[in-house]
Amino acid sequence: MSEKLKIKLSIANRVYPLTIDASQEEGLRKAAKSIENMIKQFEQSYSVRDKQDVLAMCALQFANQVEQKSMDKANVSEHVEEKLKALDSLLESYV
Repeated sequence: MSEKLKIKLSIANRVYPLTIDASQEEGLRKAAKSIENMIKQFEQSYSVRDKQDVLAMCALQFANQVEQKSMDKANVSEHVEEKLKALDSLLESYV
């Protein structure tokens, strides 16, 4: 069974206590740091009055990155499949 850890992450000047698997700690800490960095960028680039607006923009940015990677992966998979079919056809012609 995995060992559970109790950690506290600070995001947008709020502390969030979490109980997590030990294997998740590094990823969660990096994610929290990425959010904090993005918050700083938005606050420096735009005049934002509300932390909720900044957090919504961060969520949108991260969701967009996930969707873009998913679309890119699908495109690569299609390309690989086409190449494999072409290679298969070529091999069939020699057999």
